[in-house]
Amino acid sequence: MVISTQPAASAVAYNRIVAQMSKALKLAGRPSDAARLTAVSKNQPWEVIEPVLLAGHRTFGENRVQEAIERWEPVRDDVYSGLDLRLIGPLQSNKAEEAVAFFDVIETVDRDKIARAIADAAQKKGRCPRLFVQVNIGEEVQKAGILPSVADTFLQKTVRDYGLNIEGLMCIPPIDGPKGPYYALMQKIAARNGIAHLSYGMSDDFEVALRFGSNEIRVGTAIFGSR
Repeated sequence: MVISTQPAASAVAYNRIVAQMSKALKLAGRPSDAARLTAVSKNQPWEVIEPVLLAGHRTFGENRVQEAIERWEPVRDDVYSGLDLRLIGPLQSNKAEEAVAFFDVIETVDRDKIARAIADAAQKKGRCPRLFVQVNIGEEVQKAGILPSVADTFLQKTVRDYGLNIEGLMCIPPIDGPKGPYYALMQKIAARNGIAHLSYGMSDDFEVALRFGSNEIRVGTAIFGSR
């Protein structure tokens, strides 16, 4: 039997994305470590995820609580240390306790009910993940998130009423048209509220996002291929 010595396609793609990130940050006049890459592993088979782990990457994004637990719990700590696991899909209130116990970051705090559920779960579990508020930056009816016009009020409410520490904002802009104006608006919301972390930019637009201040990009297809 001949064993291939060629690196796995996902590891090659991952290294290419890292190089593109570095170049984009340099062109934007930002430090090379100014942004973090979340490899979006949702719905991907383990055989394309593991090569990226072996390449040294540790930050992964998942859409569903149960899928993430089933995938990552067996290898967390004992096999692959230093994992940073992020929920980037919608959270249902009845899954809040599991999500709070398992994830390092929840990027989809998008309504009052979820903020309350996370606060209750955090008190019960004695821990709280890092939290991002999702903003429906394009005001699209099919997408979750707080509308830009009420983002300031919601951010203040999460602190005042629930004692949550919101570290970042996340958005998914409309597919069509330029993304820059949406990202510029996200920067303004963040600046008004003292928010340090901005999560936007995906496979097809992360270089633009890095020019507009993103420090948390989420890339799936460009690393792992189509699901």
